[in-house]
Amino acid sequence: MSLLPRERREVAPGAVHVPDWLDADEQRRLVEACRGWARGPSPMRAPRTPGGGRMSVQMVSLGWHWRPYAYSRTGDDGTPVAAFPDWLGDVGRRAVADAYDDPSAGEAYRPDVALVNYYDDAARMGLHQDRDEAASDPVVSLSLGDTCLFRFGGTENRNRPWTDVELESGDLFVFGGPSRYAFHGVTGVRPGSNLVENGLGAGRLNLTLRVSGLVHGGPA
Repeated sequence: MSLLPRERREVAPGAVHVPDWLDADEQRRLVEACRGWARGPSPMRAPRTPGGGRMSVQMVSLGWHWRPYAYSRTGDDGTPVAAFPDWLGDVGRRAVADAYDDPSAGEAYRPDVALVNYYDDAARMGLHQDRDEAASDPVVSLSLGDTCLFRFGGTENRNRPWTDVELESGDLFVFGGPSRYAFHGVTGVRPGSNLVENGLGAGRLNLTLRVSGLVHGGPA
């Protein structure tokens, strides 16, 4: 947590950073939930890319299992994916309402999938678009643990211009509307920067909530 207040900021049209959105108790609840989800039934793992490489983040999915670059109802080992909890959907609706200052937008938000990523000191996430969903509702991103440098670019390609945002423990970032398909990634994590007593310890957890638009493995 920063010593100086950080202001809510619209990074790009439809992309909003809300610092310190989760208090310490809310963070502890999410950290404990993530520990349970990481154990399975389809446990946390480093996803393998179509080219055979391994991503540097560890990931577990809720609601739908994500593999580059598709969703399924079962994990890589054939086990069912963990259910997406109703209470996490409530967190997502509150996030959208607060980020956009629009209660009706929050009420309409119905996420059914979450990706939980764990970053150690060496993990990164290259610039990419979230395009595997069949719906264009906003993406809700929640940060826990060590601070990361989040790079947010345009919708056409990975080139400049982009904006670098420090996401600290408890921060909310929502991107939708004109920025829904913006390229984004994590260029690094600052070890030992977490000053919140949330039970995580080392590393960074990131939860992204999405609306899949999928029914039984295909478009709704």
